[in-house]
Amino acid sequence: MMGNTSNTRRIRVLIADDHEIVRIGIRAVIEKIPGVEVIAEAADGRTAVRLAGEYRPDLALLDITMPDMNGIEATREIRVTSPETQVIAVSMYSERQFVAEILKAGASGYLLKNSASREVGPAVEAVMAGRVYLSPKAAKVVVNMFVRPSSAEQTDQSDTVFDLLSPRERAVLQLIAEGKTNKEIAASLHISTKTVESHRAQLMDKLDLHTVADLTKYAIRHGLTPLET
Repeated sequence: MMGNTSNTRRIRVLIADDHEIVRIGIRAVIEKIPGVEVIAEAADGRTAVRLAGEYRPDLALLDITMPDMNGIEATREIRVTSPETQVIAVSMYSERQFVAEILKAGASGYLLKNSASREVGPAVEAVMAGRVYLSPKAAKVVVNMFVRPSSAEQTDQSDTVFDLLSPRERAVLQLIAEGKTNKEIAASLHISTKTVESHRAQLMDKLDLHTVADLTKYAIRHGLTPLET
């Protein structure tokens, strides 16, 4: 059990989810854990990265599908800019591509939202003790990937959006799918509009998709954006 004495430093937590009701729920559970406190909240991945850099939390609980920057990219950036911050993913998805990619990005835990309220406590304790915590469904995915992968999984492993596209291309794709203009994307990513146009053309060519609507559907299908069709 985590202590709550004056000699024990409190575990400082950042919560990031684009749904306020989810953040409220997770915060309510977190604040019941002795020795743990929520120090910041974010509604999108880019803000989560910024707050992690400012507050240097011990732990970040991140949704995977968030606007502006998804949780996988946010995890990757947080682990570089604030390496002392451990990450636990909290997601409604249990598909292989999400579990695999966020673990590769540096997350140490994976919770499913429908069981998060009862698993947050054990997950925080495990991750802060240097262990990995996976919800049962996520653990099954990992076992199937590395112990007995199916031929279908082996075939698909090199065909995810994270294998096909570079981090910058994924960032541009997500922002296109969220309806941002070239100028807005350029400002968000600190690049020129001409570079955005080049990335857009490369995306269409690489994915063999020829309209913004097709790019948007692709981004949603692969979990890069929380927008619904």
